[in-house]
Amino acid sequence: MLRFLLNDDAEMADKAALVISEGTFTKEAVIAEVLYVLKSVYKMERGTISDLIVGLLDVVQIENLDVVLFALRLYKEHALDFVDCLLIGYNSVQEIEVFSFYQKLNKLLIV
Repeated sequence: MLRFLLNDDAEMADKAALVISEGTFTKEAVIAEVLYVLKSVYKMERGTISDLIVGLLDVVQIENLDVVLFALRLYKEHALDFVDCLLIGYNSVQEIEVFSFYQKLNKLLIV
């Protein structure tokens, strides 16, 4: 997915585009890793990263899309790790109880 998003290696980007065009499914862990690399290695801004991933999810399937999109909005607006944003997403969208000692996360959880 990184090569597809970055288009920094033409051969790999073309191969990634072909695979994606044939129908691709991904997991939240892959999205988390892509976000991490874009932020830490490529020094992209959170808003840019979030927008890129939202666009990617127009062509790549993922379970719990509503939760992931919610988490991406939070990631764009708050200085939280994406995994924390996912937890808040599961809590807010699917009303799954989440317990944490991390106060910054707890402030965004529904009771």
